[in-house]
Amino acid sequence: MADNRLPITLLTGFLGAGKSTLLNRVLSTTDEKIAVVVNEFGEVGLDHDLIETSDEEVVLLSSGCICCSISGELSQTLMDLIRRRAYGELDFDRVVIETTGLADPAPIRQLILGDHYLSRVAVMDGVVTLVDAVNGQKTLDDQFEAVSQAATADLILMTKTDLAAQPEVDALRQRIEGLNPTAQILEVSAAVADPTVLWGLSAIRRGADADTALAWMTRAPSPAPAADPFANLSGLTKSAPVQHGFSAHDARIASASITLDAPLEDAVFDRWLETLVAVKGRNLLRVKGIVFLKGIDTPFVFHGVQHLFEPPVPLKNWPEGDTTTRVVVIARDMTEAQLERSLDMLRAEAVEKSKPLFPGWKKTEGANWE
Repeated sequence: MADNRLPITLLTGFLGAGKSTLLNRVLSTTDEKIAVVVNEFGEVGLDHDLIETSDEEVVLLSSGCICCSISGELSQTLMDLIRRRAYGELDFDRVVIETTGLADPAPIRQLILGDHYLSRVAVMDGVVTLVDAVNGQKTLDDQFEAVSQAATADLILMTKTDLAAQPEVDALRQRIEGLNPTAQILEVSAAVADPTVLWGLSAIRRGADADTALAWMTRAPSPAPAADPFANLSGLTKSAPVQHGFSAHDARIASASITLDAPLEDAVFDRWLETLVAVKGRNLLRVKGIVFLKGIDTPFVFHGVQHLFEPPVPLKNWPEGDTTTRVVVIARDMTEAQLERSLDMLRAEAVEKSKPLFPGWKKTEGANWE
């Protein structure tokens, strides 16, 4: 069954990463009508050639798209847009929310997941994060928010790669890959040439197929750096690429993944997920996966942020013979060893009730963990 909910894309990226530049290019070339939601009109920097008419709340663009400022709470702004669309006052196919440079994507994801009305009429289509190849390393060193933006993205677009040396670009890509094991990483020129790469990034939607779900769980291999045709031409040893150490901010982000060939007992999977959320829910940046449960032929795709999880979606037309469960956890202020320990529950398919999920931690009064 097709998913008729309004798709919402979250566009993040630190100050100067190029969000407004990308939006201008997309709005001037796309065939779709897009509602862009921003904090302030002045922050989005829309080209004047795009602007047709405006009022206090909505700027109408010559492309047929609209730009809307956040009036009050974001949830109210989104509901007003959806209401005006339903009554024929506005016409658009999707929504793009451009965040401020310091914004953490998790609360906006939670807003859509946790709002009863929005979760029924809208769906998070994906999180796109822009990373500046020139200043990206320093930004990641200095700003934890930038690290969170990269760690929670579905798609990461590297900007200003033409202004940076190739070793710097390769080092930044390697660092991002360490922060986010599943995000697709492209140069922004790919999105400018084909804006459709920005859409349909999440497999949590009705009608999602096997290819979409697998692409959502696995990153395409990074292209190998181009060989230098002049290397060793003089007979001298080539200088080593520039190396960058990871900052303390990087150390606060950890990820772990697991693949299991046999279907799981539903009680085992439920207990693992409930325990993980109860212990460290507020620090779970993302938990996502494709799970096979015993007695059910169809796999399910699931996804959650902190304490909130979207309803699991069955995946139809799955390849026959493939019963592999795939789970990825990205968390803040948890070590990789702790995440791996949590996944041991799934590996064993049974854990003694007395055995703690995180060794060394004790349960205190009020069911808190320390």
